[in-house]
Amino acid sequence: MKLTPYWLATSEPFDQSPATLPEGQYDVAVVGGGITGCSAALALAKKGARVALLEATTIGSAASGRNGGMCNNGFAQDYGTMVGALGPKKANALYKAFDSGVDLVETLVREEGIDCSFARVGKLKLAAKPEHYDKLARSQELLSKIADPDTRMIAKSDLHSEVGTDRYHGGLLYPKSAQMHVGRYVRGLARAAARHGAEIYEHAPVTALRKVDGGHMVATPKGQITARQVLLASGISQVGPLGWIRRRIVPVGAFLIVTEPLSPEQIARLMPTGRNVVDTRNLVVYWRLTPDNRMLFGGRARFAGSNPQSDAKSGRILRATMADVYPELANTRIDYCWGGLVDMTRDRLPRAGERDGLFYSMGYSGHGTHMATLMGHVMADVMDGQPALNPWKDFTWPAIPGYFGRPWFLPLLGVYYRMKDLMT
Repeated sequence: MKLTPYWLATSEPFDQSPATLPEGQYDVAVVGGGITGCSAALALAKKGARVALLEATTIGSAASGRNGGMCNNGFAQDYGTMVGALGPKKANALYKAFDSGVDLVETLVREEGIDCSFARVGKLKLAAKPEHYDKLARSQELLSKIADPDTRMIAKSDLHSEVGTDRYHGGLLYPKSAQMHVGRYVRGLARAAARHGAEIYEHAPVTALRKVDGGHMVATPKGQITARQVLLASGISQVGPLGWIRRRIVPVGAFLIVTEPLSPEQIARLMPTGRNVVDTRNLVVYWRLTPDNRMLFGGRARFAGSNPQSDAKSGRILRATMADVYPELANTRIDYCWGGLVDMTRDRLPRAGERDGLFYSMGYSGHGTHMATLMGHVMADVMDGQPALNPWKDFTWPAIPGYFGRPWFLPLLGVYYRMKDLMT
């Protein structure tokens, strides 16, 4: 079993980074080489801007290369709850933004020739308890009227046409959702940005950032530059002078395992439609097939950080959970196991805007593949003088009380969510 992300192990590294960062004047410095940063660098370069993308390690090595590779439209939260909190007009507009993110991924994959096995397979949200099915049905009724008439319910009696498990009580299908090989995607985005003229520097963590005449001085171990504008696309990065952001984003561990390749007969029994699957538990689990027919199974196995010991322990928990869902996979070999960090906001919605002359976009809370793609392009337009295009422009972003970047409360939160899963 390799304690490394499947996506990064099965895709070619970017490996086009110059050894030094030449001093000079840039239009934009993009901080972070994940999907947001690469998408923004691509969009800005296509506008004719001189762009320097600065990545602390390697392209896609953080959250962008450590997720499930799902482009799931719709909110993480219940749609009815979102309508109650935001009103139908605003909730619908934000829901459509998630749809636009999936559409943009598909467009970029086609236009830039990114070989990442993109496919519109749909997402199935499974009810872990009978009462969860009733809540999903109420949500779908509202969705079909306001935002997404293509959604539909799958009754428990029909569930075996979708997934070969008796663990669940029906589900809600979102046909617009998609999946891809996210390692090839984020690295393909970086190559596309470079083709269009963006300068991309790996192993260039930002160590200092301050206002100067003409914009901002940005320092890295590879050198320093001056940029008229700066976009922070750094997510939960613990590198650099980004304390204001760290008080607003909680890094929550997410863990995944990938099995050996499954046989065609197993796939026909267990995943006949090949959809993305997620359940309704607070300690959520999700799964899908990889392009080479392995089962990827992930979730909030533990409220802990990622390191080899933690990843291996979480992998054992996920394997047991997978066997609960699919008993016939109990003895299937696990080839990959890894962890990563999700950049969670308090309300599980992204944040993007400008503060003290610095632009930012992050906090995708588990919906990063397509929303990061969309927001990279949106922020390129915002920085080009079109702030009204930002769907999150009216959202405030207060600091989390008592939190200064180290999530001391996560073990307590894990106990709380386990109790909720038992009781509701």
